Amino acid sequence: MLDRAAVDSLFPPDLPETAEWEQRYPARDVPSGAFVTRFGPSPTGFVHIGGIYTAMVSRDLAHASDGVYFLRIEDTDQAREVAGADAQFARAFDAFDLRPDEGPTSRTGDDGPYAPYRQSERSAIYLSFVRELMRQGRAYPDFATKDELAEISERQRTLKLPTGYYGRWAPWRDADDDEVRRRLEAGDPYVVRFRSEGRVGERVAFTDRLRGRVEAEDNHNDVVILKTSATLDTGGLRLPTYHFAHAVDDHLMRTSLVVRGDEWLSSVPTHLQLFAALGFPQVEYAHLAPLMKQEGSSRRKLSKRKDAEASVDFYLEAGYPAEAVLAYLRGLANARLAELPVPEALATPLRLDDFQAAGPLVDTVKLADICADFVATLPAPEVLAAVRGWAATYDPELVEVLDEHEALALAAIDVERIGVENPRKDLARWSDFRSAYGFFFPALFTDVTDPADERFNGLAPEIVHALAADLAAGYTHEGDQPTWFQQIRDLAESHGFAPNPKTYKKDPDAFPGMLRDAANVIRVLLTGAQRSPDLYEVTRVLGADEVVRRLGALGR
Repeated sequence: MLDRAAVDSLFPPDLPETAEWEQRYPARDVPSGAFVTRFGPSPTGFVHIGGIYTAMVSRDLAHASDGVYFLRIEDTDQAREVAGADAQFARAFDAFDLRPDEGPTSRTGDDGPYAPYRQSERSAIYLSFVRELMRQGRAYPDFATKDELAEISERQRTLKLPTGYYGRWAPWRDADDDEVRRRLEAGDPYVVRFRSEGRVGERVAFTDRLRGRVEAEDNHNDVVILKTSATLDTGGLRLPTYHFAHAVDDHLMRTSLVVRGDEWLSSVPTHLQLFAALGFPQVEYAHLAPLMKQEGSSRRKLSKRKDAEASVDFYLEAGYPAEAVLAYLRGLANARLAELPVPEALATPLRLDDFQAAGPLVDTVKLADICADFVATLPAPEVLAAVRGWAATYDPELVEVLDEHEALALAAIDVERIGVENPRKDLARWSDFRSAYGFFFPALFTDVTDPADERFNGLAPEIVHALAADLAAGYTHEGDQPTWFQQIRDLAESHGFAPNPKTYKKDPDAFPGMLRDAANVIRVLLTGAQRSPDLYEVTRVLGADEVVRRLGALGR
């Protein structure tokens, strides 16, 4: 074991003692029982829907208990950072209203009371605690090369032993002090390892807030806590590994509940050892079951590589209403919220006791239903504002049309939504606006000019042309719905269409089609589709001149 002077010589001379960091970051002033939670994304990749799920749970548990939810950027693996990840974090947090109370993207940004909130800027803090562990003999320098480590692993596999750096397989764990000093003086690169007191085969138990008592194999590896000195800069500041930074930061930032995915369950024994060695009180853990996807008759974890719906950008680009997505995610967390209306689901606190043990299934069909139900409750101005906000990024042409024809847009949105028991539900995503409402706008509508168009279901082109021309010539726009539709009935009768299916079935060859076939011609000419909202209401929004113009498109 190196003496104190030898250990201290490895660190900057002005490095603060650990007590100074404890004083700088005192216990938080929160009510008893309040949760202090954090979300810690790494810029080695873009945040995905599972990250939004975890962040939402972390925020809601904190806020429901009058606690604090903060964001910490875990950027110690700088070699694998992805350009633009920070910007994507901010975009996602904005879209889903998950801005933290402290940390990047919050009101205080990096100037909050427990700043800095980026691990790459907390190097000196970690070094103080690494130094303290080394002074106590709980950590040591390791000079093993990659080739030597690979050889150790190969020998362990040959002997059918657990692989890792432990016991007699850790050559620098109890190395001769003189040899250690010689290697340090020679400037040989090294990492710093934690001296684990665990033994192969030993078990450890801990309590998880979601899973209760959990037993796992104890950590027996001397894990790396400070990365190699090979890239040591002149300031002597080096970055820690995730495990060590997690322990130090969650203590000093006074986290009381760590909410994270269950892929971290196997790391808990290591973290428990680090907390104990550092003299920190334990934080509580709540390990979430992973989001799942149905694939055939089985389920698997939602995959960033395989599944488009795993990406946050999938939801942003499609324009799923953020409130509905959050309500859906809350229903995945607590099943009792799944059938509640969106506002109620968002307002009801999550309860740890209600979380599912099995991974919840992400079902975009169910999500679309929730979104459509939610949008149907919104007043037209809110729908228009949301569509315009989405289109500003993803469909600029649509913004121009909406700005130019705002009154038309509001009237179109209200078709079959005002004063009806079951309002229209054909808008689940803002990107659906063109397909659901685009036909109302002349700039977005493509006139139907071919009387042989397949949308007319095989009616003779001359009959299609005659129906359109006759209605345009004598079109009556005024009157209530029955009065207005009577002209369609009269038109169909004058061209020999059967008034109903029963009459048509008696002698199909006697008629060119049924009333509904004639009405379909008018519907396709006015809306471009065989299915549309109530045709009478559509004509109220289009106006008489536009109706006649579209009917006349076959003659141009």
